[in-house]
Amino acid sequence: MDMAVAKTGVIQQHLIDPEICIRCNTCEATCPVGAITHDDNNYVVRADVCNGCMACISPCPTGSIDNWRTMPVAKAYSIDEQFGWESLPAELTPDQLEAEGLNAEVAESAAQASTAEPVAEAEPGTVSFNSAQYNASTPPWSAAHAYTNLYPPKSPTTATVVGNFNCTEAGYENQTHHIVLDFGTMPFPVLEGQSIGIIPPGTDANGKPHHARQYSIASPRNGERPGYNNVSLTVKRVLQDHQGRPTRGVASNYVCDLKVGDTVQVIGPFGSTFLMPNHPKSHIVMICTGTGSAPMRAMTEWRRRLRKSGKFEGGKLLLFFGARTQQELPYFGPLQSLPKDFIDINFAFSRTPDQPKRYVQDRMRERAADLAELLKDGQTHFYVCGLKSMEEGVMLALRDVAAEAGLEWDTVGAALKREGRLHLETY
Repeated sequence: MDMAVAKTGVIQQHLIDPEICIRCNTCEATCPVGAITHDDNNYVVRADVCNGCMACISPCPTGSIDNWRTMPVAKAYSIDEQFGWESLPAELTPDQLEAEGLNAEVAESAAQASTAEPVAEAEPGTVSFNSAQYNASTPPWSAAHAYTNLYPPKSPTTATVVGNFNCTEAGYENQTHHIVLDFGTMPFPVLEGQSIGIIPPGTDANGKPHHARQYSIASPRNGERPGYNNVSLTVKRVLQDHQGRPTRGVASNYVCDLKVGDTVQVIGPFGSTFLMPNHPKSHIVMICTGTGSAPMRAMTEWRRRLRKSGKFEGGKLLLFFGARTQQELPYFGPLQSLPKDFIDINFAFSRTPDQPKRYVQDRMRERAADLAELLKDGQTHFYVCGLKSMEEGVMLALRDVAAEAGLEWDTVGAALKREGRLHLETY
């Protein structure tokens, strides 16, 4: 909490709207100070930790994170109160604030102070590298207009399953499925880089309906089947938690077990920044792991269709794709059939028997000369998608590539962010 604000006796308390939030964990993963936490019901913000840095605002796909209430410091909503909410409380009226000994002038002063740009302080003798600071909050200038939140959690639409197949090598426990959903006559316009929410049926351990789970769209804007109102998803079947303990992911197993003809409840679409450029000569560098390949597949397929139609003018596509093994890498077969003069593919496998571990950042360093030329080109756009643990390694690799080429990374990184040419979507 900003001390200048606290001394006024009032804060602009940061809150998350439980009616809109889809519990995707983006805010908690993004928050640099650990102010956001969650239970089985809600995602909430700790008033005594939040410093108003706004880092969580632009990554939120629904806008549920961008809510504020003028509150007396002594009566700030606790996390236990927030955990129990089904909707946000109303803003305090001027009379209620006055009853707490606060006048409108003090409240306005607190609002201004709470939205001031924070100053980060590093520990003496340390060098900090915050990869998230380079994430662009605006889309590329040539991106198409994205429609968002057409179907909120309280008003989902229905889609029919028209395809479901395992897109990793058969016989391996770590399955990733390619799911195709058709919306019939219901409007559901999407762009490459957007996502949707799937609501699993049934209730959780507390008897409450399951919240939606968010999945990136893996198909281009004109559908998995061109000219049809459908989308595809890339979903990994979750059979263990991050500590390796056996568990069954509620939504992932529900989606992976869907049969053709089944119907699902869908919300969204979400996302207005992780969008591909439409300028035909733009270059796209795609860096991903596992199911983070979904938006990259969508972008690649749209470019492939443009090329086939004769509307493609030669922008480069460079893909760095990581997985534990070749057998677990989604779409390995189809990727092999893409023309080499269309897309430059670089695989990295971290668990290949009798082979050293290789990650996407290792492959990036091996291609440093090519990446350096692309960094110098103002037509180049970078997209990173996958597990949060990959983000820093990838960004450090980009920084090192820039340095080796004699480029000042702070200048390059700031330009990429400012111009909407570097987008991070990690979870």
